[in-house]
Amino acid sequence: MSWGKEFVELNKSKHDRSSFDCGEQELNVFLKTQAAIHMQAGISRTMVLPSTQPLLNQKHAICAFYSVTPSSISRETLPVHLAKKLPRYPVPVFLLAQLAVHKEFHGSGLGKISLIRALKYLWDVNHYMRAYAIIVDCLTDQAQSFYAKYGFEALCEHNGRIRMFLPMKTVEQIFSR
Repeated sequence: MSWGKEFVELNKSKHDRSSFDCGEQELNVFLKTQAAIHMQAGISRTMVLPSTQPLLNQKHAICAFYSVTPSSISRETLPVHLAKKLPRYPVPVFLLAQLAVHKEFHGSGLGKISLIRALKYLWDVNHYMRAYAIIVDCLTDQAQSFYAKYGFEALCEHNGRIRMFLPMKTVEQIFSR
């Protein structure tokens, strides 16, 4: 299996969710049972990277995916030097709710590619709906290390997970060159 060139919005009739396996049950279950429902409800948007060739069922396998949604954080969770510049009401952010790569592609660099595409997608959205940062709740220590490698900083613990953030000013530096 090889991956395609572009992430596209999840489409149940075109993308085979049942064959996706990233090795993390929670992410597999989300893609298979919740992603499309959340999109229909207007809760989040899930983007997938389909395989180049269709499977026997004529659907394309999903090589990687990410899911994003608007969110907010309390300024008190931010480092003091950042928080003092912000209003006292909830601060708008984008939540990178899920990001996963099929097991077949682990170690291939597709995780980095997926993250860059997700950041670019959110940077483009930021032109229409502003956010202060992108946050992610890390499912594992391995995920925390992955995001830290790309500039995300630990923010706080949220629902038993380490929440990390990347300011939009940093994202701007990446894509405004």
